[in-house]
Amino acid sequence: MQNNISAFKKLTLVGLALLTLSACQTVSRISEIGDGPELTEITNPTVMPDYRPVSMPMPAPNIQANNPNSLWRNGAVAFFKDHRAKAVGDILTVNLALNDKATFKNSTDRARTDRETADVTALLGFPAKFAKNNLPAGFDPTAAANFGNAHATNGDGTITRSEIITLNFAAVVTQILPNGALVIMGRQEILVNAEIRELLVTGIVRPEDIESDNTIVHTKIAEMRVAYGGSGTLSSLQQPRWGTQLWDILFPF
Repeated sequence: MQNNISAFKKLTLVGLALLTLSACQTVSRISEIGDGPELTEITNPTVMPDYRPVSMPMPAPNIQANNPNSLWRNGAVAFFKDHRAKAVGDILTVNLALNDKATFKNSTDRARTDRETADVTALLGFPAKFAKNNLPAGFDPTAAANFGNAHATNGDGTITRSEIITLNFAAVVTQILPNGALVIMGRQEILVNAEIRELLVTGIVRPEDIESDNTIVHTKIAEMRVAYGGSGTLSSLQQPRWGTQLWDILFPF
């Protein structure tokens, strides 16, 4: 009884949480009627709650000697001033041209047959008494048990994926690692017909991989993370309701 009450309380709390979440989402969507979703404000990415500094294995620092009477500065990548991004807050252009295609095909075919036979011909005199104990008609002690199993499995799966994204956007240097590599973060939001398209790209680049025009291609971005999606009326219509999603997760059949 106590377990049933505890389970009921847990289900009640889960239900209240879902109702609260649904109510918040409903109020938010109602406030967007006629106007659509609103763009978020420009904020410092390093003060966002989900921001985490990047930590990577680094070589020992190499301290450069100072040459006050020389025109050449140790550690410089060019004789003249370099206008490429190199400090926190600098901006560079990322050329993103993803064209990924992949095809997976798996086939599985398995068959197995098992058979087990057991007889009782001598067991402390009990076989002679089996016939006197009202056992089923036709019982034969020499074939007391006979088990047979047959298994067959046949599976065939095919996955075809094709993704094409071509974008040019600006990113900001948010961190400089001890080896001189730059951590960049680029974020864009576009509002078109009450639909927001969001792009978020983060990664690590080497200053020498940045072109003279202050651009870099995505193939030279290490630990790159790309998030491209949207929100709004069309995106909401393309997704099942939260109740349907919950039902699909919990329904065991």
